[in-house]
Amino acid sequence: MGATSTRERMAWYRELPAKGRRAFTGAFLGYGLDSYDYQVLPLALPAITVAFGLSTFQGGLLSTATLVFSALGGVIAGVLADRIGRVRTLTLTVLTFAVFTMLCGLAPNYELLLIFRSLQGIGFGGEWATGAILIAEYTSARHRGRVASVVQSSWAVGWGLAVLAQTALFSFLDEGVAWRVLFLTGALPALLVFYLRRGTEDAPIHTESTRARGSLRDLFRGDLLRTTVFMSLVTTGVQGGYYTLATWLPTFLSKQRGLTVVGTGGYLAFLISGAFIGYLCGGWFNDRLGRKPTIRLFAVTNAVLILLYTQLPPSANTWVMYLGFPLGFGYSAIFSGFGAYLAELYPGPVRGIGPGFTYNLGRGVGGLLPAVIGYIAGPLGIGAAMGYAALGYVLAFFALFGLPETRGRELS
Repeated sequence: MGATSTRERMAWYRELPAKGRRAFTGAFLGYGLDSYDYQVLPLALPAITVAFGLSTFQGGLLSTATLVFSALGGVIAGVLADRIGRVRTLTLTVLTFAVFTMLCGLAPNYELLLIFRSLQGIGFGGEWATGAILIAEYTSARHRGRVASVVQSSWAVGWGLAVLAQTALFSFLDEGVAWRVLFLTGALPALLVFYLRRGTEDAPIHTESTRARGSLRDLFRGDLLRTTVFMSLVTTGVQGGYYTLATWLPTFLSKQRGLTVVGTGGYLAFLISGAFIGYLCGGWFNDRLGRKPTIRLFAVTNAVLILLYTQLPPSANTWVMYLGFPLGFGYSAIFSGFGAYLAELYPGPVRGIGPGFTYNLGRGVGGLLPAVIGYIAGPLGIGAAMGYAALGYVLAFFALFGLPETRGRELS
């Protein structure tokens, strides 16, 4: 019985063709390394603030610049994915975010760090949508939510590795050196390029769809206009909430909760563990309940949990630590079906540019929220300011009324 149950749970992987499994591995590793290179900034931000004498607004601007430029990167990668293919585009995005993350560690001043981080955002923005569409085109409708969620779970893996690297480096090196070394380790994802260039191919469905290539203008014509507008609102709300927490959580724990680097790592362990399980379970919710009900369920859950997590009194540190697990679960599970949902919303000729544009426009616009939070944190305090991230999930909840349900839809 146990063996049968295991076979059923792994049916999504066994049904992938050999090339689909290799594409899955490439997408999983790519997104995990994307996460690693993104997370080194929030983890290093307290030390960077001291090194360059930054205000909270300037610190938040580093994150916002990354996310705004990721919108540009998403559009560029989407166009390239439909023109030169998913695998080639994925290779270019990995190289871009790896090289500029490394250069951040060499920046002599805040201005150059801001430029390098912005350029890193171009590769960061293009990687997710490209990898998600690559694997979605290899997957049947029955398992697409599950497969997308497993790929998404690599974000928690990359995040966990970044926390381990930060904890080790800041334990043995002076923080003025440690944050630079942490960025330099961001060059490691470039090694993934060698894997991607050996035997990973686009799905046959993409090869067929290239006979009728679309363009960015097509996203604003006919029925696709409604899809593009409302999906952009959904991704703006969800990512505005997420990146506010991702940017300011280490600072919140160290400054407002009074935790050391090692202590912060312990609290983040609860959050990351919940995030990993949330990504995996979110796929089950998507394939059982549907795309829209799953996003709505976790939008409500996340709004409530963010308010609890950030507004509890200083004496409730233990509760904050334990709340990290359900918070990580919810704010990761909401992303699990995005790869499948976006692939199902857009037809083949614009399946690269559609998700690339809407997902990363949401990143870019939602990415303004960390800078806003940094600005209002001065008079309000970082915890009180972070509570406004709940509004992003409210926006996503209502924007879903303008979109169709796509569970079970086969890709054309």
